[in-house]
Amino acid sequence: MSELSRPDDDYGDLGERRNRRIRVVAWVVIVALLLGGGGATVITLLLG
Repeated sequence: MSELSRPDDDYGDLGERRNRRIRVVAWVVIVALLLGGGGATVITLLLG
């Protein structure tokens, strides 16, 4: 069985830690995209 098709229950504590890590990475990416987009907008407005 491949790793992607296994239910999270097979991982035990690793599944919880994995889900937490995925959530943290997702939030970091979202914040980085928002900050990057905001920064690009400010630079565009300043440099016109």
